Amino acid sequence: MGAVSSYPARAVVDLAAIRSNVRSLSAHAPSAQVMAVVKADAYGHGLVPSATAAVAGGATWLGAAQVPEALALRAAGLAGPRILTWLYGPGAPLREAVEADVDLSVSAHWAFEEVVTAARAAGRAARVHLKVDTGLGRNGLTASDFAALLPAVLRAEADGAVRLVGVWSHLAFADEPEHPAVRAQEVAFAEAVRLAEDAGARLEVRHLANSAATLTNPSIHYDLVRPGIAVYGLSPVPQLGGPADFGLVPAMTLEAPLVNVKEWPAGAGMSYAHQYVTERDTVIGLVPLGYADGVPRHASGTADAPGGPLLVGGRVLGVAGRVCMDQVVVDLGPGATDRAGDRVELFGTGAGGGPTAEDWARVAGTISYEIVTRIGPRVPRVHVDSEPDARVDAVPSPSAENEVRA
Repeated sequence: MGAVSSYPARAVVDLAAIRSNVRSLSAHAPSAQVMAVVKADAYGHGLVPSATAAVAGGATWLGAAQVPEALALRAAGLAGPRILTWLYGPGAPLREAVEADVDLSVSAHWAFEEVVTAARAAGRAARVHLKVDTGLGRNGLTASDFAALLPAVLRAEADGAVRLVGVWSHLAFADEPEHPAVRAQEVAFAEAVRLAEDAGARLEVRHLANSAATLTNPSIHYDLVRPGIAVYGLSPVPQLGGPADFGLVPAMTLEAPLVNVKEWPAGAGMSYAHQYVTERDTVIGLVPLGYADGVPRHASGTADAPGGPLLVGGRVLGVAGRVCMDQVVVDLGPGATDRAGDRVELFGTGAGGGPTAEDWARVAGTISYEIVTRIGPRVPRVHVDSEPDARVDAVPSPSAENEVRA
């Protein structure tokens, strides 16, 4: 396995869970195709293995925010699914994307001009999705810019430079389904679609629903839904239900061994600034994961408020003291018999009461998306498959060496 596999921690990713999650998402949106969003190294799960599993689960589209991600998917042999990429600046390798049959989002006039130039250089029509900003206030054409650009896009389509494939947008409050902004964006999006179709656009797909809307708002599933975090088994609306409530299974388990165990006296501080001081004689353990690996420093703990949860020997304990760059300390309790080499689980499926990424998010004051995507590249992703009869090809992740086991 080489040097990377000797790293004393790992993120285990169950590809069967990703396949199962995509099937569940398809069931939530039976009238739509599924685009599995695999940006940010598949939310930290490993780009190519996760994308391959998502396609095996029924995804017919893949979403990659960055052009290099989209090109990496094609280079890895993922030729079947459609791939959309949407976040790029002037001078991006758009010709390579067109040549690789990658769909391109257009969110500004300059971007459309560069797409047309790339298509002509490639000698083939670029597949284009116009993104309209319906109220998120982020990327996308304003309603007036959308209306102004549309005639130029249709002229370029008539000239054979582009094919206007879709219109899309992104919700600002999808995780709050009853928020009035959701309905306002639905109306604005429907108007943009109507404008395009009345102008003669022959759209293949209209897409607005992300993970939260896929699970909670069937009225906007349209032709295509774009789940991201839910593909990896985490709930985008934890206030409404956990993964199991939506038929999802968390795919990633972050684990490491104890690398040191020792007795520690009462009244002694642990870790930087002695934020945690023991109240009695105890046993402490060292876990070789820290903020350089993505463990949030905000999940540090005190004696009164334990930090991020850790499953050790069947019991859930908390980080004791400051999260360090490479390690955290855990108070194992008086008389603990844990030993170096014993497994520690930071988060996983939650089975048996174990901690989850959502538990860490609550302690750190963030969202589960950040917990999984921030896991650093030096932590090996180990891809396993819990379906005994499944056949999985080993495909290295760009971020770490991988192991794929049946």
